[in-house]
Amino acid sequence: MTEWTDEYDVVVVGSGGGALTGAYTAAANGLRTVVLEKTGLFGGTSSYSGASIWLPGTQVQERARLPDSTELARTYLRALLGDAEAERQDAYVDTTPALVAFLEQNPNLEFAFRAFPDYYKAEGRLDTGRSINPLDLDPADIGELADLVRPELDQDRRGKGHAPGTLIGGRALIGRLLAAVTGTGNADLRPNTDVTEVVVEDGRVVGVVATHNGNTVRIKANRGVLMAAGGIEANDAARAEHGTPGRADWSMGPIGANTGDAIAAGVAAGGATALLDQAWFCPGVAQPDGTAAFLVGIRGGIVVDAAGERFLNESLPYDQFGRAMHAHDESDSGAWMIFDSREGGGLPGISIPNTAPADHLAAGTWLQADTIEGLAAATGLPAEALRASVESFNGFAKTGVDESFHRGEDPYDAFFCPPNGGANSALTAIENGPFFAARIVLSDLGCKGGLVTDVDGRVLRADGSAIDGLYAAGNTSASLSGQFYPGPGVPLGTAMTFSYRAALHMAG
Repeated sequence: MTEWTDEYDVVVVGSGGGALTGAYTAAANGLRTVVLEKTGLFGGTSSYSGASIWLPGTQVQERARLPDSTELARTYLRALLGDAEAERQDAYVDTTPALVAFLEQNPNLEFAFRAFPDYYKAEGRLDTGRSINPLDLDPADIGELADLVRPELDQDRRGKGHAPGTLIGGRALIGRLLAAVTGTGNADLRPNTDVTEVVVEDGRVVGVVATHNGNTVRIKANRGVLMAAGGIEANDAARAEHGTPGRADWSMGPIGANTGDAIAAGVAAGGATALLDQAWFCPGVAQPDGTAAFLVGIRGGIVVDAAGERFLNESLPYDQFGRAMHAHDESDSGAWMIFDSREGGGLPGISIPNTAPADHLAAGTWLQADTIEGLAAATGLPAEALRASVESFNGFAKTGVDESFHRGEDPYDAFFCPPNGGANSALTAIENGPFFAARIVLSDLGCKGGLVTDVDGRVLRADGSAIDGLYAAGNTSASLSGQFYPGPGVPLGTAMTFSYRAALHMAG
């Protein structure tokens, strides 16, 4: 029998939005709970996010008087995903109203609707979106807990703490959840605790082995272990093994944190895996230090391949953009975004982090020239093809119709685009020199393959039987959305929902 260092009812591995939702649910239901975080800060990739959360048909949408419902959301998922994972699709949308009602009973947890369109034109879609967001948070409201929240991506990569002012987006979500978890008086937070294995006795998972400040600890879990610690995004060896496009350096997860340890521990306990070649893809702006910045909200310019030709609608939702790069074999070599000086030499899109143009130009990740032909020479692109691509696009900008890739025809395309005086705000001519080329690579917001789970987050063996006492959610589990990214906040929404269901299953 294992000699235990500590004993709890529930052990939660990870500290993102899903993990902390599970921890709060367990603790609020009377279960002694511990949250084990590998690093010194809580929140993981969730803290970097804008914290749109795809939790449809809830009281938040009702307050905003949206025409949303559980059935409409179910219709949208079915239209997009088909009958694959139908049981988990149903469990997801059927649970979200109760989840949000439960969370909002806690004064620390407040949400509001913020418009952001669903990503696919399919029956049940809402062009305004249906995602909800946590309210911004004054760090003074949560005291010392604010120091435990992982800062925004740019600050974190530079080794700095939070910028002065309000916590927004993912930082607000994590701060609020930490306050809710600790406010139960029934939970402990343990940073710098790296789980290396789960302990199985008589076919049941009964605890974990971890390293804490150089010491080995064995923590008993009387009710269960919830693995919600990210995917394999920061592990190049695992990505190569499973054929996951992109690179660890280009991923948006905390550098070095999400290496698939929780997935490996679940596999060692007998868990099956799926979708390990998949990720929540996005275009990334190549950075001077070899990393990438999340690119979203493109409002100008075009993207061309090595032949100097456009190959996609540049205003696509980011996952579809990334998949188009991979399908066009631009996963490793990257592509070029061509834009002009209309915004003072700045990128016509949102780059997170937003490195100064001068730093890009000095490093060679951006190139500049007075003419399109000069830009072609600088990048090595065929001058005639690049000139033709720009002239063709400029013609589309005048007519308002992108005859090649239909940019601007979907509500998402124009969501980030201010009026430009033309018929299509997503089409703005490239004509004001000097001109710029920014290297674009295939990035991701995390990998979406992992342990196979059921409707209650229980980890399943290859034969479909559940491993008693072991649960998984978020990017540690295989996503129900397969190769699709249905709408803003589906990664967070599914992580929170199935962590909630897992905790209720343990409490039950």
